[in-house]
Amino acid sequence: MQKELPVSRPNSHLWLRACADMLPLSLAVLPWGVLCGSLGIQAGLTPWQAQAMSLLVFAGAAQLSGVTMIAAGAPMSTLFGTTFVISARHLLYSVNLRQHIQVLPLRWRLALGFVLTDEMYAVSAVHTEKTGHFDHYYALISGAFFYICWNLATLVGVLGGKQFDNIEELGLEFAIAATFIALVIPTIKDIPILVSVVVSAIAIVLLTLVGISNALIVAAIIGMVSGFVCESLISKKKSVMEDKQ
Repeated sequence: MQKELPVSRPNSHLWLRACADMLPLSLAVLPWGVLCGSLGIQAGLTPWQAQAMSLLVFAGAAQLSGVTMIAAGAPMSTLFGTTFVISARHLLYSVNLRQHIQVLPLRWRLALGFVLTDEMYAVSAVHTEKTGHFDHYYALISGAFFYICWNLATLVGVLGGKQFDNIEELGLEFAIAATFIALVIPTIKDIPILVSVVVSAIAIVLLTLVGISNALIVAAIIGMVSGFVCESLISKKKSVMEDKQ
């Protein structure tokens, strides 16, 4: 059995740093949270049920699609299946985080797993790159801060409820795209990653236009394969050049 790491208490500087780093992304998704809360009420959910989606599900894209399907009367199998596909990317996040948190106590792994989002993963990854080590306190604080902001935004939407008529026509869902763009751009540090991003973006547009089901997953796979091929070709070219020298 692996020995559990001792858990030390964070200082005030770490609390401020984690919250400050997460603040821009938290502000970016506020319209998204308001939209989730309001659409939940308009879909027929009670205020408690609409708020519980953010408290327990805590996944913006899955919540929006879920509320839409609930309003349309979709069967539970479709609801759960779609939610699984949309949230499948978190499997990749968890696999990467496992190397850092597998030595932590179970309560820590469960807590970090619950607050694991695209935003928390991105902010924590940047912090790890800067400091040279993964800080579980930083990850938990930043994730918890985002959780609180998300639920407050949802509460605004729930309280507004049906007063926000046709809120979906305001284009608040663009906050989703804006947030993911803000997360992706800083990670583009070499040609293979750039190729992967560009190919994925083009693929999702084309696949959506032709009506391909699960276009998001297919585009992601195409992008990853493109990036892998590009990286392999670059590595092969470097090897050939080194052999000639």
